[in-house]
Amino acid sequence: MTISYVVGNSLYLNITNRCPNRCEFCVRNYKQSVGDADSLWLDHEPDMDEIISDLEKRDFSKYESVVFCGYGEPLMRLDDVKQISCYIKSKANIPIRINTNGLSDLIYNRDTSQDLEGIADVISISLNSSTPEGYDEICHSDYGLDALPAILKFASNVKNFVPSVILSVVDTIGKDEIEKCRKLAEKAGVKFRVREYIK
Repeated sequence: MTISYVVGNSLYLNITNRCPNRCEFCVRNYKQSVGDADSLWLDHEPDMDEIISDLEKRDFSKYESVVFCGYGEPLMRLDDVKQISCYIKSKANIPIRINTNGLSDLIYNRDTSQDLEGIADVISISLNSSTPEGYDEICHSDYGLDALPAILKFASNVKNFVPSVILSVVDTIGKDEIEKCRKLAEKAGVKFRVREYIK
C-alpha cells in the first residue's frame, strides 16, 4: 500500500481514495502507477500512526516540496492534513502543496479556508470548466451545479490564508474555455495554470 511516493523532485502523499467527484480526466481512470508508485489504490485508509510511520522513513532534505495528491481528495481528511503538515513542518523547512478539487466547504458545510492558514504554502485547485453545467458534465460531482460556485468562493477566500493559490485547467478543454477559466481566476484574485493532460 503506497502512502508516500516520489514524482520528480517532490514527495507526494496518498492518504485517501475518497472523492466527491468522478472526473472524466482523472488519472486514476487510466493509470495504475504514478511516479515511483506501482499503485495508488489503498487497501484501507491509513490512520495517522501509519502515515507518520511512513513519513519517518523519508529524508525530507531530498525533496523540493511535499504534495498532498493521490487517488482521492486530500481534504476529505482535513484535520489529518493539518496534523500531517504540522508534523512535516516540525521536521523540515519544506514547501507544502495541496492539490484539491476545492470542494471542502461543501464537504464540511462551512468555510474551511482559514483552516489552511500555516498548513499549506500552495493550494492548487482543479477547475476545468467556466460554467456550473460544464463542470458537472465532466466532473460528475456529488454537489451538482453547486460545485463550481463553491470552488470559486473557496479560491477567493483561501487566498487570504495561503501564500499561493492556483486555479488550474487541463489543456484539452479548448482555447476559448481556457480563456474563460483564466478570467474566473483573475476575478477570484488567484493565479492560473494550464496543465498538460496526462493519460
